[in-house]
Amino acid sequence: MALNKEKTSAIIKKFGKNEKDSGSTEVQIALLTARIQDLTAHIKSNGQDAAAHRSLLILVGKRRSLLDYLAKTDVDRYAKLLRDLELRK
Repeated sequence: MALNKEKTSAIIKKFGKNEKDSGSTEVQIALLTARIQDLTAHIKSNGQDAAAHRSLLILVGKRRSLLDYLAKTDVDRYAKLLRDLELRK
């Protein structure tokens, strides 16, 4: 499930340092989170889609790796991102 340009650019503007900052860790995690949410909605209506389940697990693993990296390098940015994305309660 790919994100459209408008949604992608909105996420980059919100989490990036500027409009072209698509490579920062926060932006990458936010984009993965949006893709995970879209894919989760798809799986709820199409439960037998095994490829989507596998893709979801891959995306969650990538996001987990990036979150671990961010937690090791900058705890403040990590905590702020978790609050902004509402990943943990």
